[in-house]
Amino acid sequence: MDRKETDIYLRLDPARLPQHIAIIMDGNGRWARRRHMPRVAGHRAGVAAVRSTVETAARIGIPALTLYAFSEENWKKRPKSEVDFLMRLLCRYLKAEIKTLNENNIRLKYIGRQHELPESVQREMAEASGATSKNTGMLLTLALNYSARSEIVDAFRSLAEAASRNGGLDHMQVDEQLISDHLYTRGLPDPDLVIRTSGEMRLSNFLLWQLAYAEIYVTQTLWPDFRGAQLLEGIEEYQKRDRRYGGLAPDGQPQRTTRAHAEAKRR
Repeated sequence: MDRKETDIYLRLDPARLPQHIAIIMDGNGRWARRRHMPRVAGHRAGVAAVRSTVETAARIGIPALTLYAFSEENWKKRPKSEVDFLMRLLCRYLKAEIKTLNENNIRLKYIGRQHELPESVQREMAEASGATSKNTGMLLTLALNYSARSEIVDAFRSLAEAASRNGGLDHMQVDEQLISDHLYTRGLPDPDLVIRTSGEMRLSNFLLWQLAYAEIYVTQTLWPDFRGAQLLEGIEEYQKRDRRYGGLAPDGQPQRTTRAHAEAKRR
C-alpha cells in the first residue's frame, strides 16, 4: 500500500466497509484517444487498474468485488477486431493472474451468459475459477457477456421451469428472495457501493435488480488511471453517506439503517 492509499485508509472506519463493491469500468477508449493511441491500448492499460483495484480490495478485507468487464451490447457496438482483442486479453489476464489471485486468497467466479462466449475463452475461465475455488478470501466476480435485463429474463425462465416441475406457480411463494435466488448473483449480498469511472452518469444495464439500494459513486478518473487509492476514495465517500433505505425515525428525521435491518424488514 503506497503513501496515498495509507493516508486514505487511515481515515476509514474498518467496521463500516462495504460488503460488496461493484465497479463499472469505463473510459478505456477515451484514455487511448487522449494519447493518440488505438482503443486497444486503453484496454491493455486497463489491466493494471484491475490488478491494483483487486489487490487493494482484498488487502483491506472487502468480502466481494464485482467488475463489469464485457456486456452483451459490446458484441454489437464494438468492431469485431476490438472484440477479438478483448477476448484474447481476457484469456491472457486469466492465465497471468491465477498466481496472484491465489497469493491473495481470492476466489474467482463469473456472471453472464458464459455459454455464448468462444469455447477457448470458456476453457480459460473454467481453469482460472477451478484453480482458485478453494480460496476463502474475497470473491471476485467478472461480469462477462452480461446484461441485467437478460439476467432477469433468465431468472424468470428458471422460475417457470422450476414451477413446471413442481405443479405450477400456485405452489410457489414468489417474492423478492425467490427471484434473487434465481439471479446469476444468488448467494452474493447485494452491492452496497457501485463505482463508475470516467464521469458517466448511468448504470449501463448493470445489476439493475441488485443495485436497488446501493450508493452510487462516480469519479472522473478514466479506468486505466484508476488504482487502489481511487477505490479507497470511493469507500471514504460511501462512509460519509446516510444510508436510510427509505426509513424515517419516529421524530421524522432520517433514520440510519443497516442493510441487514432493511432486508429483514422487507422479508
